[in-house]
Amino acid sequence: MQFRSVSDLQKLIVSSLHRLPDDLDIVVGIPRSGLMAAALVALAKQLPLADVQGFCEGRVLSAGRTRRVPSLDITVADCRHALVFDDSVASGGSMAEARVLLERAWPNKRFTYCAAYGEAGLDFSVTILEQVPQPRFFEWNIMNHPLLAEACVDIDGVLCHDPTDRQNDDGANYIEFLLSAPALHTPRKRIGALVTSRLEKYRSQTETWLARHGIQYDRLIMLDLPDMKTRQLLASHGSFKGNFYKESSARLFIESEFSQAVQIARISGKPVFSIEQMQLVRPDQLSITSLTNNARSQFRSITRQNLLRLLGRKRFEQLKRFVRGQELSRN
Repeated sequence: MQFRSVSDLQKLIVSSLHRLPDDLDIVVGIPRSGLMAAALVALAKQLPLADVQGFCEGRVLSAGRTRRVPSLDITVADCRHALVFDDSVASGGSMAEARVLLERAWPNKRFTYCAAYGEAGLDFSVTILEQVPQPRFFEWNIMNHPLLAEACVDIDGVLCHDPTDRQNDDGANYIEFLLSAPALHTPRKRIGALVTSRLEKYRSQTETWLARHGIQYDRLIMLDLPDMKTRQLLASHGSFKGNFYKESSARLFIESEFSQAVQIARISGKPVFSIEQMQLVRPDQLSITSLTNNARSQFRSITRQNLLRLLGRKRFEQLKRFVRGQELSRN
């Protein structure tokens, strides 16, 4: 499974500018996600930007007032060479449709077709900046990707924000949160399984919230424990999710917290996507040396917080002194 972030996209475009024609007059983005990628190209090349329908109708998107350059003050009629850009191509259908519209509207203009990601073998000439095989997903499309049908998805921190300490009281405040929490992501694709460490006793409130936001799913898997104190004592959030994922046919788990994503990937032996880090955690890349500096820092911080909660301040400090003593004895 392949994943690319917005940061990956930006780096790819900047490193590939030399592969684009020198005589471009404008960048035309294919809606919707292709417009984001096209905007990055237009900014890097100091070129005006248009969408497909707008270009066909003779419209260029406004360039604003900041640091204007002559190349931005151009009309569609004056453009001779346009770069038609999409974030990715699979079958090539969207690119082919755009080609028909553009060349029918402006038969005397030159068009170059390009996509950031894709595979070889399309029916017409299109430049692919990076060959990325299927299955693949991107930071900007994961929550509306067909892969959701074969995925496990966390709720808190993914579909809605995490409860605050005041809201997380295992009582009236928590019930109010469950019923009224603002949505973060509202996928329009059906989800294979929602897997949450919310307690089973809150199923009805959870189902009500999901229905209110139009989120469709096949299964809702909840933690069957009596109360929040028991859940905190057992600290089974990651293991509960990891074991279900391992036994399921799901191909991806979308988790909020990075530390839990690492644990789920270790238990299941399958890839886990962390919303917190916007990072795909792969089971074969779980050694600490393979993690990014930010991820390592986050992992240490969360581990420290968990140990403090489980051991208490006094026992935690004793553990720290013991570990330091072991390190000194080895040196």
